[in-house]
Amino acid sequence: MGEKYTKTTFILEILGILIAILFLIPFYFVLVNSVKSFSAILIDAAALPKEILFSNFTKVWDIINFPKVFWNSLIITVCSNIGLVIISSMAAWKMVRTPGKFNKILFIFFVSAMVIPFQTVMIPLMKLGGMLGITNSIPGLIMMYFGFGVPLSLFLYHGFVKTVPLEIEESARIDGCSQFGVFWRIVFPLLKPITVTVVILNTLWIWNDFLLPLLVLQDPELRTIPLATSSFFAQYTKQWDMGLAALVLGITPIIIFFLFLQKHIIKGIAAGSIK
Repeated sequence: MGEKYTKTTFILEILGILIAILFLIPFYFVLVNSVKSFSAILIDAAALPKEILFSNFTKVWDIINFPKVFWNSLIITVCSNIGLVIISSMAAWKMVRTPGKFNKILFIFFVSAMVIPFQTVMIPLMKLGGMLGITNSIPGLIMMYFGFGVPLSLFLYHGFVKTVPLEIEESARIDGCSQFGVFWRIVFPLLKPITVTVVILNTLWIWNDFLLPLLVLQDPELRTIPLATSSFFAQYTKQWDMGLAALVLGITPIIIFFLFLQKHIIKGIAAGSIK
């Protein structure tokens, strides 16, 4: 028999719906005002549009050269994710399978790095980047994302690798599999649930990041979507109609990405809870 539907369950459902509506209000304002004229936004930002202006999107597409900034964001996000997954998964596996004082201390350093605010290291980072000649370049920005993203990714992988049975790896070695073969053929496929989680978390962070690209990328041709969108919100002028349309264009790919991986997210959570 199923659980009895009680008054408490009904109240919790209503509360959940109200909280969901509260979180959806900002999306409503962005979507509704992205198809209004600037004057209509100033008159009543909460009202539904009397005239839908899809021309806002076409203007923004040309003004910020959306295909170019989209490609820059895509390259940075994809390459950073690939590097973070490879580096973090291999490092976590090595630390777990070769326990020792050095690896424990190293792991503590990585975990400690997670609590250091970016603002405390951004000036030394820019000085070091200038000395190495990696500023104002997409590869240089990707390298910096490696440094800032590895601690959390390694922490997540480190906990998940412990759930992989050691006997599987030993059997593979007996069959003549090399160390790299054991990891890539045996261990890494078993890390799929946590890999999906790592990719999602890093994608949301890197795609929407504003401060680090602002500091590193000075060339307008290297701008990411957040940097291009910020051009509509200057100190003395704010083009809300163009800016909100640019926001919609910027968040649409990440929403599609999230919906595409939704099935894998649920599987990952279920697998993690069972383990």
